[in-house]
Amino acid sequence: MGSGRDPDATLMLRVKRGDVRAFEELVAKYQQPVANLAYRTLGDAVEAEDLAQNVFVQVFKSAHRYRVSAKFSTWLFTIARNLCLNELRRRSRHPAESLDEPLPGHEEEPQRALADLRQSPPTDDLLHGELEAKIQEGLNALPPNQRLAILLCREQELAYEDIAEVLGCSLTAVKSLIHRGRETLKARLKPYLRTGEWQDSP
Repeated sequence: MGSGRDPDATLMLRVKRGDVRAFEELVAKYQQPVANLAYRTLGDAVEAEDLAQNVFVQVFKSAHRYRVSAKFSTWLFTIARNLCLNELRRRSRHPAESLDEPLPGHEEEPQRALADLRQSPPTDDLLHGELEAKIQEGLNALPPNQRLAILLCREQELAYEDIAEVLGCSLTAVKSLIHRGRETLKARLKPYLRTGEWQDSP
């Protein structure tokens, strides 16, 4: 995929050449979507903020290896997905620990751009009533890949092909994950489905 068709990939190529301003533009555009995905996946606002910051630190540190082979957003959400799954696995092994440990070797350059992450918590537009609490409860009960597939489809509006790339599975598997996840959520949210939330697309 050529970077000319993806302005975000063009920005990332500038980051690769050491352009911190381009990095700041990407952080400004994607910090909230990444933080929201992390919150929905982990169910903890503080850990979601920490994980979102770590995502962008990893983006900056990996810039020298970046190649335009897919949309930038697909590459970014793949990093976010991996960190979310790592955190879920870590939780299962060490349920009492937190995600507050800093990554080793943080560079100075990205810190100015990342400073805004803690000033814009991901939950401001998410925690607004009983329906949201029930949706989050239902999401938490889904297997991680089902949860991520649903979130990438419904909240990040990624195409099924892009979700398959993020999750590292086939298009058929993505459709199955989303279908099963929706069915489970619909069963849990049956009293709320009249609101139109989280129903299957026509």
